[in-house]
Amino acid sequence: MATDNKSDKSKKKSSTMRDHVKSSQEPKKQKNRYVKKTSAYVKKPFTAAKNIGKKEVYLPLPDNKAGRFLNKKRRITPMYFVNAWHELKLVTWPGRKETTKLTIAVLIFAIIFGVMIALVDYGLDKIFKELLLS
Repeated sequence: MATDNKSDKSKKKSSTMRDHVKSSQEPKKQKNRYVKKTSAYVKKPFTAAKNIGKKEVYLPLPDNKAGRFLNKKRRITPMYFVNAWHELKLVTWPGRKETTKLTIAVLIFAIIFGVMIALVDYGLDKIFKELLLS
């Protein structure tokens, strides 16, 4: 029996495919603390630049009607531009193929509409000349 225990200990545990995939999907721990520290230093200027438009300006003014109106906190970036930027992020832009199809459709519609307007104009011109000149 003593030989059985030794043979069990010397054998490596075989891992299944499921265990192998599970271990490969687990997030890797950063071994170097300097990487974290450096990434924090690099991140600071970007977050500062991101927050510039969110700053509010406060100017102390006299306590009269105009001063109370102007003494309120104001944003540097108007909300219109902030909301427009958020809307642009939500837009799904068409690809090259779809853009060319839509452009061709607009051109064809414009040509057909222009020809129709020209025909109506020509017809009305003839009718009014016949009625007014005769």
